[in-house]
Amino acid sequence: MKDTFYTLKSPHLVIIGGGFAGLELVKQLKNKDIRVTLLDKNNYHTFQPLLYQVASGGLGPDGIAYPLRKIVSTCQNVIFRMAKVLEVQTTENIVKTSIGDISYDYLVIATGSTTNFFGNEQLEKASMQLKTVPDALDLRSDILQEFEKAVHTLTTDEKKRILNFVVVGGGPTGVETAGALAEMKKNVLPADYKELDPECMQVHLIESAPRVLATFSEQSSAKALKFLHELGVKVQLNVQVKNYDGHVVQLSTGEELQTETVVWSAGVKGISIPGMDPASLGRGNRYKVNASNLVDGYTNIFAVGDVAAMTTDAKYPNGHPMVAPVGVQQARLFSKNIFRIIKGEKTEEFRYFDKGSMATVGRHKAVLEAFGFRMQGYIAWLAWMLLHLMLLVGFRNRMVVFINWMWNYLSYQRAIRIITRPFVRHEQ
Repeated sequence: MKDTFYTLKSPHLVIIGGGFAGLELVKQLKNKDIRVTLLDKNNYHTFQPLLYQVASGGLGPDGIAYPLRKIVSTCQNVIFRMAKVLEVQTTENIVKTSIGDISYDYLVIATGSTTNFFGNEQLEKASMQLKTVPDALDLRSDILQEFEKAVHTLTTDEKKRILNFVVVGGGPTGVETAGALAEMKKNVLPADYKELDPECMQVHLIESAPRVLATFSEQSSAKALKFLHELGVKVQLNVQVKNYDGHVVQLSTGEELQTETVVWSAGVKGISIPGMDPASLGRGNRYKVNASNLVDGYTNIFAVGDVAAMTTDAKYPNGHPMVAPVGVQQARLFSKNIFRIIKGEKTEEFRYFDKGSMATVGRHKAVLEAFGFRMQGYIAWLAWMLLHLMLLVGFRNRMVVFINWMWNYLSYQRAIRIITRPFVRHEQ
């Protein structure tokens, strides 16, 4: 293929981040009259909604990760650089990276979000999170290592402590992770660890709000809670985690839970870039942007997706939800606005179209809300599976996930239960 990137005279747009928003922007700008450089510290895009299935052994990482170079290979005006962004020099229009300096005419920050521990360093150090493929592989190894450790543990009390799993946060990630762990207790332990009494394993879900899935309707929230109870998950609502030292979880009720595994999914915050004016950051470490995604205080720097806090929409005074559809829709509009900006024309303002929400708790257990319609149970579960298959990047990934799901469904097993990278805990 002829390399036209370096021969183009078009303006240069640099995108930081190959998540949902950054990737969609690349797709929309494919072979358009603009040079695009995509930067990411990884050489792959991660389908984050299915990370919990990698962590629970239902899928391998290759099923939810897709090479970014494969995506840009057909884009003659786009190049990819695997690099860590160190700083943005906004006055010089330069992005300083681990592979050198990259100049830009326009910059789009699509760095996404990371886990928010709300300033509790001890919790951050001792807990596990689920935002990246390495996170998922670490958690998978940790779960399986706990199973192996429990097998040769002599006392029942010690087995119960080792097999006590605590998930913090009752949003979709927390609910889905807790449900997956409960299904491992039901199906994996009896099949593979016959020496263990499955009742020694307990799964706790701690939520500070009055209900799980707080962004859903009360009906869907109540149904999800019912599903969790049916799976044997011990749910505590209106309860906060005060601290965790690697051995004991301290709750706001005064109760203490002995556990070696805490999965933290209680909040997220934006990933900011060094060199940007701190005044441009708002609530949740997200950049304050106008209705065209322009960052406050700048004329050629934009933010899209989770890291962008657009407060111009009265329906979302604190910014739009930090979910993939928002980033995708913002990227699609910005791909048109960037040419209006280059020409000095008026830009179109962003309006979020909420297509609905869904979450799965376990086999035949899911909740779905779309266009005012609510559904729970088997049909919602099928719809959840179909939509996630469609949204995966790449035909191979869809086939890999589909085959794994079919095997898991027919065998009641999570087949990818291998410890390829043993998880080593940090000293507390």
